[in-house]
Amino acid sequence: MKTIIIGGGLAGLAAAYRLAGRDEITIIEKEPEPGGMASSYAVNSSNTKTGTYHIEKYYHHIFASDMELISLIEELGLGSRLEWLRGTTGYFFNGKIYPMNTPLEIMRALPLLDVVRLTWLVLKAKSIKDRTPFDEITAKQWILDTAGESVYNNFFLPLLSSKFGDNKEKVSAAWLLGRVQIRSNRGAKGERLGYMRGGFYALIEAMAEKLKEKGCKIIKGSVYRIDVVNGAVKGVVVDGKRIDCDRVISTVSPHSLEKIIDSKLSGIDTDINYQGTACVLFGLREKVMDDIYWLNIKGDVLFGAVIEHTNFIPGSDYGEHLMYVTSYFQNTESILWKKSNDEVTELYLKGLEKLFPGL
Repeated sequence: MKTIIIGGGLAGLAAAYRLAGRDEITIIEKEPEPGGMASSYAVNSSNTKTGTYHIEKYYHHIFASDMELISLIEELGLGSRLEWLRGTTGYFFNGKIYPMNTPLEIMRALPLLDVVRLTWLVLKAKSIKDRTPFDEITAKQWILDTAGESVYNNFFLPLLSSKFGDNKEKVSAAWLLGRVQIRSNRGAKGERLGYMRGGFYALIEAMAEKLKEKGCKIIKGSVYRIDVVNGAVKGVVVDGKRIDCDRVISTVSPHSLEKIIDSKLSGIDTDINYQGTACVLFGLREKVMDDIYWLNIKGDVLFGAVIEHTNFIPGSDYGEHLMYVTSYFQNTESILWKKSNDEVTELYLKGLEKLFPGL
């Protein structure tokens, strides 16, 4: 059976990996290299042993609950490269950084009554086994009902705003409960996060090599049409060329899939409003923060988080300090969508200078 997979990100590569050997697999990926959101830059550096290092284009780490991904890493013989490290977090507001890793640090950042209410919220969230009923309740309403307005305004509102912007009041309580349950499972010194030494580039490369060994093809191109005859897939058109197939696995968004298939998508919501992200990676001579890996921002800047990667993975791996600055946006009217890459970088630099004078 001939199977075409649209998209060479982790989902597409994983689907191909499981089907390889049974089907004749072709992956169509529009970018020069596979990996999708987990793809990396190759950076030349005379300060590293090999002269080159790889770093993800978008910040990456994994949680202990990501069991399928961890199993895949081990299955590919890369388990020894997966390390569990302390991922420190902080909160910038009122011109100051507050570490937020331990109960004691949280107590220093929030009023005592807010700490008590936040603790109650976390305990209640952890006790909920089935999150399905909470799909119909907003995160805001659940927080207000459980912990009150002060906890919402002082703790959760900046976090929701940085991640969801104008859609912050539409976020479901089910999503929030899942995040609280994951992030609250931390030790006395903070949360442990997983990262592959040398980057997740090694995972993408290992999967691509295994697929090639099994006869899979990875083709660079854009799918313009999926041909369907009498309800059955017959082929796809890639950059003007028809490729016959018996079935298609799509890993692109339903909105994108709808544009290339001449058949109604049954049971799939194509009206999902997706978010965009503007993520800039900076290489620095010196570190910006003492030991904070992830800093959430409440301030008059265009971004919601600063992720100092080399406060998580040693800078000696890269020969320089690395820092992501990121923001999410909800529609194409956002200034971050309209500006060029260079203009976004300049805007972020100005914001960083506000937060860290003398940078």
